[in-house]
Amino acid sequence: MTSRLRTTPFSILDRSRTRQGRERSQALRDTVRFAQQAEALGYHRFWVSEHHSVPGVAGSAPTVLASAVAAATVRIRVGTGGVMLPNHRPLVVAEQFGVLESLFPGRIDMGLGRSVGFTDGIRRALGAEKDAARDFGDQLDELLGWFTGEQNAHPQVHAHPAEGLRLPVFVLATGAGADLAARAGLSLVIGDLRGRDEMLRAIDRYRAGFRPSAWSSAPYVVVSGNVAVAGTTEEARRLLLPEAWSMAHSRTHGVFPPLVPVSEVETREMTEKERGFYERGLRGQLYGTEDEVAAALDELIERSGADEVLVTTSTYDREALLDSYRRLSRVAGLSGNSGPGPGSVSAPAAMSPGQRMPSRAHEPGIRSRSVGREEVPAPR
Repeated sequence: MTSRLRTTPFSILDRSRTRQGRERSQALRDTVRFAQQAEALGYHRFWVSEHHSVPGVAGSAPTVLASAVAAATVRIRVGTGGVMLPNHRPLVVAEQFGVLESLFPGRIDMGLGRSVGFTDGIRRALGAEKDAARDFGDQLDELLGWFTGEQNAHPQVHAHPAEGLRLPVFVLATGAGADLAARAGLSLVIGDLRGRDEMLRAIDRYRAGFRPSAWSSAPYVVVSGNVAVAGTTEEARRLLLPEAWSMAHSRTHGVFPPLVPVSEVETREMTEKERGFYERGLRGQLYGTEDEVAAALDELIERSGADEVLVTTSTYDREALLDSYRRLSRVAGLSGNSGPGPGSVSAPAAMSPGQRMPSRAHEPGIRSRSVGREEVPAPR
């Protein structure tokens, strides 16, 4: 294990993927349970996502789900990867995160994205236009202004209890989004690993254009992508097959379906177009044995200068998925329980609302900033 791996925080984004033959509600309960397991394994953050009218994803209300996750855990940071700002009024987003930060002080991350609905019908239902992402910069400025009390779009209106609070803010981005994060002085979450050169160029541009802000005094880069670890290289690769097939199906049929077992993917007949998207979905992903993944991650962190790694892996078999994250925790030298066997991870007791956590300012990528009422952690 290298010093880079030992000093780099590892986090998880779980999209509450649905699985063939199982209720959507089970996917949400699985997410909460998974967060408890991730905390026991020593992961730094646990984030949830926002998708609308997608059969393969149950997570449609990220701040609601983040609240359930935070209530069921004790130490791990909890956030969104992310709230899609074009779908919401900035005031409402500020109020929701103000409530979360007030209930779970010092543990909440606000991750924001620019994506809009997948189809015209979804966008109409959300009240968003296809080109709504172009207004992301203005929406971001307004949102941050609700926290600082400096927004002037709506005089004499205040976002309670958000006003006066500070919490880590991340922009999920590639391309222009990296520039917006730099201009606003916010942390950057960037992927995926398949477009490595493009990702590295965006990171360089972000660092060069970063403007220190009240939210962060220096650039902070979180690299995200799929990482699968197993006893053999082939076993690790097979973990990625269900997600690759769902992506290929969505690109050719316009619907992102629930995950199916690996055996079903392997025996499925694909058209040439489907096969192309499927193979492309597997290209560039990080997978292998613990030694192989350690070497690949070491190279990734060195080339990108990443401050943190956000792992987004999904697969049909939840026990195999947990085993992959357990093996990854050993690769990264995380401090949690990474012993062998699916039953080795125990769930911690839930934190009661309002319970305050000890300071975590010593951790990599975290510093403290006074906001008048208390010390809360924020990205470096």
